[in-house]
Amino acid sequence: MDRGYTYLLAIMDVYSRCIPGWSLSDTMEAEWVVNTLRMTVNQYGRPEIISPDQGSQFTPDEYIDYVKSLETVRISMDGKGRAIDNVYIERFFRTIKYEKIYLERPETGNELYHICSQFIQYYNERRDHSSIWNNPPFIVGACENLNVNE
Repeated sequence: MDRGYTYLLAIMDVYSRCIPGWSLSDTMEAEWVVNTLRMTVNQYGRPEIISPDQGSQFTPDEYIDYVKSLETVRISMDGKGRAIDNVYIERFFRTIKYEKIYLERPETGNELYHICSQFIQYYNERRDHSSIWNNPPFIVGACENLNVNE
């Protein structure tokens, strides 16, 4: 953003490439991550595995305690500085930036929210993905078998 930063948290089901949950924040705090993950779990159920990166928002006790409270969910944290470990979500971030955000250049948080909302709906419902037989995620199995990358 021209005046500061806004962060996008997207939760991806690796099997279908679906983005079942996402949110924006002007700070990268664990509370924001926990609230977004909680809303997604409440709507779609518990994943088998959560694979966050080493970001400061994924290492505080608040986040770890919430994931542990899900009991059957395993945390598979990537290696420090290894973006390739979360290649699917990293590819999504590249895609949303280059196909939408950089082209529309939002000036406000509201504009960014609407741009992200439009793109994520398109991404989930209409955008073909070569890795899932040229289908959009909702065709493949809308967020079934949730294996979450953040």
